Amino acid sequence: MIVVDLSHPLEEGMPVSPGDEPPGITDVRTIAADGFAGKSLRLFSHAGTHLDAPGHVLSGAATLDRMPAGRFIGPGCLVDVSRIRGRRIEIADLGDSRARIAGAEFVLLHSGWASRWGSDSYFAGYPVLSEDAARWLAGLDLKGVGVDTPSVDETTAAAMPVHKILLSKNIVIIENLTGLAGLQDKEFLFSCLPLNIVSGDGSPVRAVAQIDKP
Repeated sequence: MIVVDLSHPLEEGMPVSPGDEPPGITDVRTIAADGFAGKSLRLFSHAGTHLDAPGHVLSGAATLDRMPAGRFIGPGCLVDVSRIRGRRIEIADLGDSRARIAGAEFVLLHSGWASRWGSDSYFAGYPVLSEDAARWLAGLDLKGVGVDTPSVDETTAAAMPVHKILLSKNIVIIENLTGLAGLQDKEFLFSCLPLNIVSGDGSPVRAVAQIDKP
């Protein structure tokens, strides 16, 4: 079995979306002084590789504590959209993968945008789903859609239409994934367990893919 880490490390100074609070990680106990180590964490719920719950954009919708743990684990399918630049991802771009998507519970869109992580260009111009493509995915029996970009919506899309289309069907969204190229042509089990935060609208996750056969 191979486990592929699909998550960016959480650290002070890490990239965050414009306007978001950066992480604060402080040593409050040290082995030298106290005999054990302990840190104080200040984290925005959508820092780094993270999951959006329906309650992120929909009033009264499910929050993390109201979702069973099994909602965050299931068979995954990688769809390569790395050739797409300067336009939205349309239904036609997903159609060739229809059979594999139908057999999955999580669809991960590999754009290659994660290579820009740490640069200013990461947060602008990334490919996103069109609303039609989002509705097509929302009509399937999926648990989640993951992307290796900052968001499933454009930075300028204040109404967050793709978020609302997916989350209204209780399809969670995983953003800021990395390492997706390692899943090309692989069958895998995807896991994106969030913290069990009461009324949680989202949470950083340690997203991983488990591949049984190399």
